[in-house]
Amino acid sequence: MNPENTQSVHMNRLTLLRLTLSAISARRWVTLLAGLSCFGFGIALMVQARLGLGPWESLNQGIAYHVGLPIGTISILLGVPILFLWLPLGERLGIGTVLNVIGIGTVTNLSLTFLPVFSTLPLQLVEMALGITIIGIGSGLYLSTRLGAGPRDGLMMGLHRRTGWSVRVTRTVIELSVLAIAYLLGGTIGIGTLAFALGIGPVVQMAFKLLGTKPVSVKSEA
Repeated sequence: MNPENTQSVHMNRLTLLRLTLSAISARRWVTLLAGLSCFGFGIALMVQARLGLGPWESLNQGIAYHVGLPIGTISILLGVPILFLWLPLGERLGIGTVLNVIGIGTVTNLSLTFLPVFSTLPLQLVEMALGITIIGIGSGLYLSTRLGAGPRDGLMMGLHRRTGWSVRVTRTVIELSVLAIAYLLGGTIGIGTLAFALGIGPVVQMAFKLLGTKPVSVKSEA
């Protein structure tokens, strides 16, 4: 292909990207960004509760201990290789996928700078429960926009469709598997970890019902 044809292909792709992004309604953009923000904020709440993190966050924390980077930064970096697990599941990237990889870890890092750390168990439990609930709601919000799942939720949705398992069962199986790896790396494990592993699936499924939607892939929407 000569340089002129190559340049023409790039210009066509950029034009298609601009048209695709301009076709997304303001409501979907707001819902997407609100969902990602809730997700990152919920993670930070669980970190500050100090009662144990969700399996993925515990994995991120375990890796962070070994490499010396913030937990939110590890979340961003780890998102890329997780995307490769999508290949056999037939998932496809969307703008929501890209923003998920970047946005959640960034919001987590920022939220940790101002959220309080409580020393009494009742307040810690409240902070933990809020974190799990807000993460589940955030998942439902951004997935309902159908602009592309994040690395971890894309894995959940792909397995959900391939296996026929419910979202609740699929998410729980993934979380418990990741938990085993996180434990070996020294991530924080506690009552919050167990509560997240068992509770996040039902919360996400509840969020789908409240929003009147269901998990679908980007390619199903296309």
